[in-house]
Amino acid sequence: MSDSPVVAVALSGGIDSMVAGFLVKQRFKKVLGVHFTTGYEKRMPDLSGLASVFGFPVHTIDLSREFETRVVEYFVSTYMAGKTPNPCLVCNMQIKFKRLFEHAQTLGADLMATGHYATVVNKYTSGRKASGQAWLERGADLNKDQSYFLSMLSPDILDRLVFPLSDFTKSRVREFAGQHNLVPVVPGESQDICFLPDKDHGRFINTKTKVSPKPGPVVDGQGKTVGSHQGLHKFTVGQRRGINIPGPAPYYVKKIDMNTNTLHVCFKSDLAQKRMTVEQMVWNYPEKKNIKNLTVQIRYAHKAAPAGLDWEDTRGIVTFDTPQNAVTPGQAAVFYQANRVLGAGLISAIQ
Repeated sequence: MSDSPVVAVALSGGIDSMVAGFLVKQRFKKVLGVHFTTGYEKRMPDLSGLASVFGFPVHTIDLSREFETRVVEYFVSTYMAGKTPNPCLVCNMQIKFKRLFEHAQTLGADLMATGHYATVVNKYTSGRKASGQAWLERGADLNKDQSYFLSMLSPDILDRLVFPLSDFTKSRVREFAGQHNLVPVVPGESQDICFLPDKDHGRFINTKTKVSPKPGPVVDGQGKTVGSHQGLHKFTVGQRRGINIPGPAPYYVKKIDMNTNTLHVCFKSDLAQKRMTVEQMVWNYPEKKNIKNLTVQIRYAHKAAPAGLDWEDTRGIVTFDTPQNAVTPGQAAVFYQANRVLGAGLISAIQ
């Protein structure tokens, strides 16, 4: 790689990617833009003017086939297996920082930049140098930090990434955009799940699988059948809405048993778990045993909690200092030391 690398900026057309593109253009001599389509856009954004705004070419790449097979099919099959998928994390691994970057490399790119709120430490990080392999840290805006969704990227990928918004807060991004007349092509915040705008995953899965929902029993913590459900794929651990069964207190989903087609529920006070199994571990820290001040984040909105980790190969057992609510199989468990991401894996079971 030359001293003047070519940087591909992923441009969605939103305000974050607009500011990221502007900042990359200020810092690097050779820049190009890439935008990918998923096949689930309600309407295609008009990106024709971005080349004149930034002064570099912008290429649109159709990744709809890959998105369907690697993200949507994963989403559906995981729910059908009784677990709760994390499509944004998988999209980052399989689409944005794999297939999109591969396309960008065919256009001559050496590095890739995005508008994520996270910090990557590598030789291109302004004012900081990575000793050995690159690693990931939280972004400056802890309310917008997206390191959770990037946690399973390998050090090799992190070594070729640039996150221009690492030191920005969301308010600073808006202010910066106004100062430089950067008008988003796509207004508003992006959807949590871009292919599920109405948030009705049950209906989406029914449409994709053509499988009729199979009713089954709802069982409480004492083993008593308290009602019936209309399909396990409609539920996730910790969910309250949609159970629709009266009780002395609201019921929450405790466990989803696909083998017996049973939905196990409990009261909120019984929802917490102390131990869980994590698989498909990706690790990015020299130490693997007896790590001090380890915290674990089990979903995006969860506050990372102190825990111990005992693992080998790609499978580990996590024991929380204090039981945590709604530990959900299928979701990512991300391991931090302060703001540094040590590694991550997928929750496979609760104990």
